[in-house]
Amino acid sequence: MRYAAALLLLSTALSPAMADAPVAIAAFTPFAYPQTARGDVVETQFGVAVVDPYRWLENDVREDPKVREWVTAQNAVTNAYLAAIPGRDALKARLTALYDYERYGVPEKAGNRYFYTRNDGLQNQSVLYVRDGLNGTPRQLIDPNTWSKDGATALAEWDASKDGKHVLYSIQEGGTDWRVVKVLNADTGEVLPDEVKWVKFSNLDWAKDGSGFYYSRFAEPKPGAQFQSLNEGQAVYFHKLGTTQADDKLIYAQPDRPKLSNTAEVSDDGRWLIVTSSEGTDERYEITLIDLQTAGAKPRRLVTGLENDWSYLGNMGTTFYWRTDKDAQRGRIVSTDVSKPALTVTELVPEDQATLGSASIVGDKIIGSYLVDAKTEVRTFDMAGKRVGTVTLPGIGTTAGFSGDASDSETFFSFASFNSPGAIYRYDSKANAASVFAEPKLSFDPAQYEVAQRFYTSKDGTKVPIFLIHKKGMALKNVPALLYGYGGFNAPELPRFQPKWMAWVAEGGVLAVANLRGGGEYGKAWHDAGRLHNKQNVFDDFIAAGEYLIAQGITSKDKLAIEGRSNGGLLVGAALNQRPDLFAAALPTVGVMDMLRFDRFTAGRYWVDDYGYPSKEADFRTLYSYSPYHNIKSGVNYPPMLVTTADTDDRVVPGHSFKYISAMQAADTGPAPHLIRIETRAGHGSGKPTAKQIEEYTDMYAFIAHHTGLTIGD
Repeated sequence: MRYAAALLLLSTALSPAMADAPVAIAAFTPFAYPQTARGDVVETQFGVAVVDPYRWLENDVREDPKVREWVTAQNAVTNAYLAAIPGRDALKARLTALYDYERYGVPEKAGNRYFYTRNDGLQNQSVLYVRDGLNGTPRQLIDPNTWSKDGATALAEWDASKDGKHVLYSIQEGGTDWRVVKVLNADTGEVLPDEVKWVKFSNLDWAKDGSGFYYSRFAEPKPGAQFQSLNEGQAVYFHKLGTTQADDKLIYAQPDRPKLSNTAEVSDDGRWLIVTSSEGTDERYEITLIDLQTAGAKPRRLVTGLENDWSYLGNMGTTFYWRTDKDAQRGRIVSTDVSKPALTVTELVPEDQATLGSASIVGDKIIGSYLVDAKTEVRTFDMAGKRVGTVTLPGIGTTAGFSGDASDSETFFSFASFNSPGAIYRYDSKANAASVFAEPKLSFDPAQYEVAQRFYTSKDGTKVPIFLIHKKGMALKNVPALLYGYGGFNAPELPRFQPKWMAWVAEGGVLAVANLRGGGEYGKAWHDAGRLHNKQNVFDDFIAAGEYLIAQGITSKDKLAIEGRSNGGLLVGAALNQRPDLFAAALPTVGVMDMLRFDRFTAGRYWVDDYGYPSKEADFRTLYSYSPYHNIKSGVNYPPMLVTTADTDDRVVPGHSFKYISAMQAADTGPAPHLIRIETRAGHGSGKPTAKQIEEYTDMYAFIAHHTGLTIGD
């Protein structure tokens, strides 16, 4: 399996045009925001004087006491405001009840053992269990809830050895992307002395014989720089069990190309190491094969050029199977014979109108997971590529899983939708039969909520899908609505269960999730239409979604809230600058807000695939035209907003949000509250303990409920 990395003040002549009319905001008590020191940083780029008065807020809060004082002062103002919002306690109770359901991860089979995670509902972190045999008694292996008092230390990636005797697992501390990797004896529960550090964005995979494992790491950062320095020079190593990290063998590196990421996986038969190299977030890979059975074998570059997606599915001898978008923008399945000196491609499953999201080989079947208008459809094929069936799914939703290999017809998958977390299913590819492995008991009836899909027209005439979720039978007439979007990095916005969204809907609101361009719903063309110099299309799609909800009478300007996280936080920030009159409240979460400096920190350099290079003039002018930090408009009323970030976010460093809210508070943007909530010991999102999620979403959703008129607790 591949580890997916990724990814996200003054009006000038390059800024977007101001909205035609200011926002009509109800009376607010003027805010006394904390005083933020304003620097005098001005840099001339391509003839443009770029003002950056809050550059000092880029400093690491853990290293700079002035930044730490600023965080404390901002949180004090925000917390006082949030504490006074009516219905907050009722919303927290609702969220707590919605989180309190038993949930399972998709099992992984190794030998005769089945490994999976389980959360009893309100545990801060999920626990790793194992069964000996499919119906064996569950046995707890790893409980990360014992690792820290605040629950912010998480079990991240894990992988069982092929015989099921050992588990390789990584520890995530306080939400950081860095990992510490350890090994557990699955027979005894003993944690072995083996430990590797400075692992990030890495696949973890065992050697076929269980003698050790392959992983990717970066060089140890300089003291104090581990949460901000650029991630370059990733290399693949092999760790032999019973040795120290200093003894690990360097397997593959490209020191002359430090921007390349290099991750590795072992072929199903254990003979080959498949190294996948990439430069950014695009699925454009080079593939290198290393023959593990031949001592001293030199790496062989099978695919060159960083032009297409090549995702390894499995192999039978020298015949390798791949999911690729080469000559197929929506994806196809091909085979190659690696015994031949040149790359030869044989098409098995041709490109379809539906988008091929992922594929795997289980038993003697190829399983393809397709997107049909942003909904999952799972199809099966024989090894020659002939269509043989469809996996029956419960309804509109999203699947995950289906991992396996050609030697076993058994696999597992999950299915979820907006109104239900769904279940875990066991699937037999030979019999084409699915059965329930685990299904949660819920505190609500999913049948009482409706999931519907509509299409609306964007500014340039493009038809865009949008999901609407609400109580069944309710009148969709001028009700509080929440519009959510992402629109980037080829990531489709698919049906998924979120307790925070269900809380909004259960209280009587409407949830709208738009499938904006820039995502992967319709393949490469849909992605390309929303990135680089086409990024404005994403903002147009989002704004058009809001206009559609209002034009249909579903909601109104004073009842429409918007939310987006990471790249979606950028989306919300840009939409607010371009149409502050359209929205009643906003939640920009862990957003990329300074589009001229995003590539200077941690993983930011990868994002140039979607955003472009601030150092190139054409890209700079596009980025500067929509950068949320640089396009805040004084003299225009902005709606209430609650910016959220975390002090240990080393994916989108918190300086983005710090600078953005400082500029917003300093500008003449009206009397509405423009606040920031800064979580401690929490990163970009993964590994965040349940208790912190409940607290954070209570604050966020109480805020937008208050400013859209959604009554909580009735």
